[in-house]
Amino acid sequence: MAVECMLLKEKNKRLIFEDGTYYDGYAFGSNEEAVLEIVFNTSVVGYQEILSDPSYTDQGVVMTYPLIGNYGMADDDYETDIPTIGGLIVREYNDEPSNFRSKETLSTVMERYNVVGISGIDTRKLTRYIRNFGSRKALITSIETSVEEGVKKLNESELATDQVSRVSRKAICKYNIAGAKKNVVAIDCGMKLNIVRQLNAHGCNVTMVPYNTDIETIQKLHPDGIFISNGPGDPTDVKETIETVKALIGKYPIFGICLGHQIISLAYGAKTYKLKFGHRGGNHPVLNVKTGRVEITSQNHSYAVDTASLEGTGLSVTHMNLLDNTVEGVENRLDKVFGVQYHPESAPGPQDSDYLFDYFLDMMEG
Repeated sequence: MAVECMLLKEKNKRLIFEDGTYYDGYAFGSNEEAVLEIVFNTSVVGYQEILSDPSYTDQGVVMTYPLIGNYGMADDDYETDIPTIGGLIVREYNDEPSNFRSKETLSTVMERYNVVGISGIDTRKLTRYIRNFGSRKALITSIETSVEEGVKKLNESELATDQVSRVSRKAICKYNIAGAKKNVVAIDCGMKLNIVRQLNAHGCNVTMVPYNTDIETIQKLHPDGIFISNGPGDPTDVKETIETVKALIGKYPIFGICLGHQIISLAYGAKTYKLKFGHRGGNHPVLNVKTGRVEITSQNHSYAVDTASLEGTGLSVTHMNLLDNTVEGVENRLDKVFGVQYHPESAPGPQDSDYLFDYFLDMMEG
C-alpha cells in the first residue's frame, strides 16, 4: 500500500553526484538542501540508532534494507540527544509505524533536527554505485534543481573537517551509578550513549570530557581508566586528542572504540587511511587473533589503521576483519592500552564482543 501511494505522488527530491549521476525520489524529514558524503549501511534494523549516532555527522546514509520507518522512534533508543547525521536515503519510507514503544515518526524527528531524507530510490543500484566508485560527495536538493546546477554546487563546496569539535560536548558531564567499582574518564569525540550504558552496567562511573581536554584536567578527575570514544571524520583531524592520549599512555589503562582505536594507533606512531567505501553494518566477521574465535560485529567507519605502519610502534594486532583483512584491534599489554575498530556496545548489532568491557575492568583492577 505504501508503495502504491508513493507512486501516485509526483517525485519532488533529487540526489545528484559530481559525475552527473542522479536519482529522483520523494522528500521526507527536513525539506532543506544538503551537501553530504554518501555512504551505505547494510543493517536490517536500527535506523534510530544510526540516525542518532554522532559518527554519521554530515553523512547521507543509504539504508540497504528496503523498508525504513515502520517501527517509529522510541525514547530509549537514541545514541545522542541531538542527531547530527546529514541525511537518509531509503527505498520505501513508512510514516505509519506499528510499535507500542514508538512515540513519533522518523520523519518528524528528522524534520525537527533538520535532517534531509529521500525515498523511492533504487537503493540496490545506488549501493553498487558507491561500492564501485567509493564514498563520494553528493547533493540532496529539490527536483527543480537541474543536474548541471547541482554539479556546479558540488564543485563549489567542500566537505567539513571539524565534525568532532561540533559533536563533542562542551562541558564535563557525569554518569554515575550506585555501588560503582571504578571511575572512567571518557574523552568524548562523538560518544554513543550505549557505550555509557555498557560502562555503567559493568560497574563504572563515567565522567565524559570534551575532546580537547588537557591531561592536567583529566588527572584532577582521579580516573581508574581512560576511554576514547567513537566519532566522525578523519582521525588525523583530531590532533588535540591524539596529543592528550600520547601523554596518558602508561599512566592509566586506556580503551578505545572506532575513532578511539584510530587515535590510539596514531598516538603510538602508526598511520591511518581512508577506505574506499568504509564498513557500515551489523554482520561483519572479525577474527580474534588471540583466541581464534570469529565474532560477528557492528561497524561504522570510513578509516582504518595501516597494518604495515604498526611495525615498531609497540602495538600488536588483536583482531582482523575477515572480509578485507583490515586491522580491527590493537593492544600494548605492557602499557595496558587497547582499542577495537568495531562497536562491542552494539546498538544496533550483535553483542559477541561484550567481553571487552570486562577486559577493560580487569585492566583497571590491576
